Amino acid sequence: VSKSNFKYMYWSMSQQLAHHTVNGCPVNSGDLMGSGTISGPTPDSFGSMLELTWRGEKPIKMADGTERKFINDNDTVIMRGYCEKDGTRIGFGEVKTKLLPVFEPKKNK
Repeated sequence: VSKSNFKYMYWSMSQQLAHHTVNGCPVNSGDLMGSGTISGPTPDSFGSMLELTWRGEKPIKMADGTERKFINDNDTVIMRGYCEKDGTRIGFGEVKTKLLPVFEPKKNK
């Protein structure tokens, strides 16, 4: 539902790393850094359901015809990423998960 680009990030990863370390965050070799939500300048490049649906005010139509304001129980979320420069593309695979309903234990009577 969203396609964005790291070029829209306000801070580079080097700047984010510096921000962490200057503030006392212990960072070690091999640690992974996450950028957080990447949002672009156009509605189809917004980086979260909150932005895509204008806080739930404007539902978006999914490929199967259903509408979403937010991610629902039992929805599957897939994130894919890659880098590309001068015709060379390196893929990072995908992260895929299913949002399960909240477990509510039965109350004793």
